[in-house]
Amino acid sequence: MSEVPTSIAIVIAGLGGASGDGAALVSLAAPHLEGVHTELCVLASRPGFAAHERILAAASGLVFVTGTYWDGWSSHLQRFLEEATPTEATELWLGKPAAVWVTGHSVGGKGVLSRLQGVLSSFGCTIPPMSGLVITRANELARAHDREAARDLFGPDDLVVSVHNLLESVRGTRRYRAWEVDRGDASQPWLGR
Repeated sequence: MSEVPTSIAIVIAGLGGASGDGAALVSLAAPHLEGVHTELCVLASRPGFAAHERILAAASGLVFVTGTYWDGWSSHLQRFLEEATPTEATELWLGKPAAVWVTGHSVGGKGVLSRLQGVLSSFGCTIPPMSGLVITRANELARAHDREAARDLFGPDDLVVSVHNLLESVRGTRRYRAWEVDRGDASQPWLGR
């Protein structure tokens, strides 16, 4: 029995398109997708759902990448999701693993991540463990200043786990990995110390 090839459709939904932070994140993930067939769907270049439906249907896994705009995802992604609604709960989505990567300047990205994972789940996708992350300029500045103190913040290194877990889910092998987690006592006061 031959193995079915893995194909990942990557939807770059940020307003910056192929030259934005989302595309930079995809470039950082590229070495971890080596040997996997990937197809890019850049919504800034080809807006809407119909232009990308064939690629999404053929993919065995999905990655959605968006910026954070006033606590929401991009207008490109909003249009895409609205136009994709008639395909909800169809073979295009049903059971297909999806990762979500969000960029942002400072705040709001975690809300975007959680909401988008919820929408994709409603469409029919599965969400592999630790496959969603938020990379912000604020986090990167904090990590550059004091990497140890900022070790519980999302960073580009977390792409390794996200890609690994997405591919494990696609292949059905489920040898998931976890990223580093701060296991200190989160109930301890920290403000003003």
